[in-house]
Amino acid sequence: MKYLVSVIDDTSNSATPDEMVAIRAFNEGLQADGHWVFAGGLADPSTATVVDNRGSEPMITDGPFLETKEYFAGFWIMEAPDLDVMLRLATEASKACNRKLEVRPLL
Repeated sequence: MKYLVSVIDDTSNSATPDEMVAIRAFNEGLQADGHWVFAGGLADPSTATVVDNRGSEPMITDGPFLETKEYFAGFWIMEAPDLDVMLRLATEASKACNRKLEVRPLL
């Protein structure tokens, strides 16, 4: 099963050089063990654009969808046989990036 692992942060581009080294090492381990699917960091929420075309006219607005202290700063897509393995991986990922994570299965 594949999972989205969201990195939660409250400061843009806040990873220290030591954290980046730990993240790269964690990613290499994911790749070596076959859990890696994809990962990426995201630009600051101020660079976001929200598109809403549910009404009669499309609405396009600058800025994040929600104003909040914490935001989605990056993500992993990981593959694991079950939730227990995924939570073990997420625990290691949280330590490597020094951030809170949210884990959600992909449908």
